[in-house]
Amino acid sequence: MTITTDKNNDADLKAVVKQNVHSNGSASRWVEFDLHGIGAFRVERDSGISALFTDMFHPFLSEGLDHFDLTITETFEPLIDAAYGEAHGESDFFYNEKGLHIEKPDVQIFVDENGFHLHGKGELLVMALPLIDRLMVMKGTAMVHAMTVEYKGYGICMPAWGGSGKTSTMSKLVKKPGYFFMGDDWAFLTENGYMLGYAKPLFIKPYHRTLYPHLFSNAHKPLVPASLSKPISRLTTRVHPYITRFPKLARLIRRWSPEHMMVHPDRAFPDAIISSGAPLAASLFVERYQTDSIEPQFIEKDARWMATKIIGNFFSELPRNSRLVMTTLGAAGLVPIEQSFREKEEILLKALADKPAFYLRVPKSLTPDQASDIIVATIDEVVGYAGIV
Repeated sequence: MTITTDKNNDADLKAVVKQNVHSNGSASRWVEFDLHGIGAFRVERDSGISALFTDMFHPFLSEGLDHFDLTITETFEPLIDAAYGEAHGESDFFYNEKGLHIEKPDVQIFVDENGFHLHGKGELLVMALPLIDRLMVMKGTAMVHAMTVEYKGYGICMPAWGGSGKTSTMSKLVKKPGYFFMGDDWAFLTENGYMLGYAKPLFIKPYHRTLYPHLFSNAHKPLVPASLSKPISRLTTRVHPYITRFPKLARLIRRWSPEHMMVHPDRAFPDAIISSGAPLAASLFVERYQTDSIEPQFIEKDARWMATKIIGNFFSELPRNSRLVMTTLGAAGLVPIEQSFREKEEILLKALADKPAFYLRVPKSLTPDQASDIIVATIDEVVGYAGIV
């Protein structure tokens, strides 16, 4: 299924949030998000974190939902009571059968029959990601870190490490006949083999200048030279855990960092069609590797290999505090790690069954432009193997 995007800008985004009003005319306490009708979550509107979630989950803004699998607020609730008591973990957290409190960063997570409650005053976006993945897994859908496109009514999933060329590749694919944008970073796969898009904002780097010239000609802020992009990215990674204590600062940095531009897909691809979902036809895992050769390696794989790579890639690409949430919930026994990974694997194996899966290794010595040319050509091959004509 495909949809044509509205041309939203920052003013439109604020208007959508302000218009989230119940039928009695009173402003809702919550900003609500509907994840393809499968899962739903809400964020307290007056909190310092609601604007950031509105930015990053803009495609899923909704209103009037009657059930939420995840509720996010700044206000803590009692963890200790006579019935449950508490136990201390060795890594600065304490917990009981209801939930846990991680002291650094200062957050609470409660688990009940309805899902999760997440509380804290820092930038809770990274804390919420593994909870969103888990609530979707509980409903037969797995969150994946991948570039996704629709081609002639079918979905192509390209998981890859950060910096492998997803954003560069997308800029070229959407210009080719038959290809529709779905997402360049995150997506969802259902156990019945349906790929669901996530048209989140793109992070455009200085080295994307030749691929997105219209964005740089109308840029509202200066970007560092391409040669400094990676050093600044490494610095950002180091300071990110400290910045997340201050959600408004984190949102400001996302918008005004000299490392990148945060751009909604309709602005990055003004002439493209955005697809919300399509049946999965094939998958291609892409990575850059160190070699003296300039020749790529293209290898056919099976569903189990691809499921393993997707799970490992998703976990490793999450920010440090996201991984902390996963491991702490596992340590407390609230969301056992082995159960979480096993259930996600089962979903992916069903989704990937009987569909072509491939592994592409692109020499690291090639420029992003050269690498994306190889990836685009390989995807054209993949759709042929998948029998899409």
